Amino acid sequence: MKFYLGVLLSICLWQVGNAQGALPETFFDGKAAVMVSVDPAAQPAMTWRQLADSLHTSLVDAGADPVAYYELETIALSEDRQAAYAKAFEARQIKNIIFITKTKRTVAVHMSSFSGDGKIIPSTSLFGVQGADLEEARSTLESIGDNVRSKNLLVIDVPEFGEVIDASASVSLKYEQGYPLNLEIFKTGVPIAGSSATESLISLFRFDLYGKSEADVLAEQASQKSALESILSSNYPYEVVWLTEARTNQDLISDRIQFVLDKVEGREADLMESMGVEPSPGSENRVVVKYFIKLLVRDEIYIGASWDADPDWRKSLQNFLSNLKK
Repeated sequence: MKFYLGVLLSICLWQVGNAQGALPETFFDGKAAVMVSVDPAAQPAMTWRQLADSLHTSLVDAGADPVAYYELETIALSEDRQAAYAKAFEARQIKNIIFITKTKRTVAVHMSSFSGDGKIIPSTSLFGVQGADLEEARSTLESIGDNVRSKNLLVIDVPEFGEVIDASASVSLKYEQGYPLNLEIFKTGVPIAGSSATESLISLFRFDLYGKSEADVLAEQASQKSALESILSSNYPYEVVWLTEARTNQDLISDRIQFVLDKVEGREADLMESMGVEPSPGSENRVVVKYFIKLLVRDEIYIGASWDADPDWRKSLQNFLSNLKK
């Protein structure tokens, strides 16, 4: 596992929606997988499938060949899932990745080449268009193909929704209830990152992260670091090492860091299902933060004695550590 410097993630967040990359050369000559993220509070209300259906013809008119649509939150949930989907994309000869993001204020569409690995895209500085509403986004999107003859000819007339891939069959990670032993013997690494700390580039196109300003991200990052130190000093009696740069698992282990206290953010029902917990009523649309401790030498993830996730990362961490103290 790698841990990225929080400032770099802050820059990445700021770049999404601000920096403008080039349209991929393969856009007009290659299959595309489309990932859709919709704010359920945005108006007019629509599901991600309805948004995909609304923009499919415009993507085709722009010159793309969108062969399958997916909900972004499902793929961005974990590195394991991203790796599994990347493998499927490679098998299907996907060349392009397209993001559709609907927030309360905008409908944005970004295009990237497929990286061919678990990161799925090479960077977050992508070519994109956006509009204040669906009609404006359609018009701007269709204009991309005005002066270019696309080689994507045999495109589908209606959107095809890709299958949900079960990553567990090809993943060595094991989720365990409870807490690991020997926390007092070895060090625990704690990544320092922003409020949306993640190794996933594609997650930055989620509706709840898209377009955050650099100032907002840096302010949240500073607030999180201060609160994190306060919570850990009061609730975690074991030796902590702050991780502020990329380090391999082997490097961490050689420094007697056998545990990593980390978190994942996503839709609660998806997180519960991926961790082997029966989803609870009302968890389908709630976005939460879940803390866990990873034992590096065995690729085991300990999720605590009971489900303790919360939309507020502070409460989630306090819940996780309170159960550990018990």
